[in-house]
Amino acid sequence: MAVIEISTLGYPGVEVFGRLTEAQLRSRVEPEKGVFIVESPKVIRVALDAGYEPLALMCERKHITGDASDIVERCGDIPVYTGDRELLARLTGYTLTRGVLCAMRRPKPVSVGDVCRGARRIVVIDGVVDTTNIGAIFRSAAALGIDGVLLTTTSCDPLNRRAVRVSMGSVFLVPWAWLDIPLPELGRYGFRTAAMALTDDSLTIDNPVLAAEPRLAIVMGTEGDGLAHETISQVDYVVRIPMYHCVDSLNVAAAAAVAFWELRAKG
Repeated sequence: MAVIEISTLGYPGVEVFGRLTEAQLRSRVEPEKGVFIVESPKVIRVALDAGYEPLALMCERKHITGDASDIVERCGDIPVYTGDRELLARLTGYTLTRGVLCAMRRPKPVSVGDVCRGARRIVVIDGVVDTTNIGAIFRSAAALGIDGVLLTTTSCDPLNRRAVRVSMGSVFLVPWAWLDIPLPELGRYGFRTAAMALTDDSLTIDNPVLAAEPRLAIVMGTEGDGLAHETISQVDYVVRIPMYHCVDSLNVAAAAAVAFWELRAKG
């Protein structure tokens, strides 16, 4: 391992952990050069197990031979930056979660067809921008039988640092892609679409017709306004979760978890 002791925020190579914006890390102009940041040993291990390529580590000293020793060994000869806890916090803007960060290469983009192939249940995330919600939706998707995730380009990047952490690495377990076709075209992959929305003619989520669909795409909308009327007009079903005590809706992440469980493929 190549342990590098840093004593200044300007040390060459560490800018990836602090001074670059999410957009700069993403490098949309040249995606093959893009980078994302993973926090905590547990989540880093999930990413490594899923085949993601590590580029550099940043660790508090005690973790190099402690909690992160196996990670350092697995990552081979990549740089391992370390320094005083206060310096690392000033660099990143926050105290390191469990003392370890890993910069990783962004994977090659996956196509909609790749995500849909062989899937029975997928989720379409439309315009969800909160990183915590994205992470929570991915975690529920992985846990509750969703085979793939499609996101509109107005949604938050799943490889955002906080989204990755909140998902506990589930973004590495479920295939995902940016939705670059109109929603109705999911039909050519054999999917019927079900929008989670409150309308006068919506079906309750336990309607047997939904469970009987061999391939179903569950469409989740934005945190504030939900799905646009134009989107709702394009789907095969509009579905609601029955509510009590005059509560009109759930947070999108909570609603997604309910929908994934109730609409999961059975048998």
